[in-house]
Amino acid sequence: MLEMRPDCEKCGCDLPAADPGAFICSFECTFCAECADTLDDRCPNCGGELMDRPTRAKKWHAQHPPATERKFRA
Repeated sequence: MLEMRPDCEKCGCDLPAADPGAFICSFECTFCAECADTLDDRCPNCGGELMDRPTRAKKWHAQHPPATERKFRA
């Protein structure tokens, strides 16, 4: 199951698990659409391809909560 990280690692913007617009690599590094575009869809951490992250329906958040730890480092 994906962690569904709550923020972009590059700019820190919020990326709710139920909303589209997040991109992840195979290690679940997470970026917003704008930053993924700037990075040419390449993860700066591992070099992997950034792909659309699927959304998680809100009805599953209680049973399978999205991650709360933010990864952005200002």
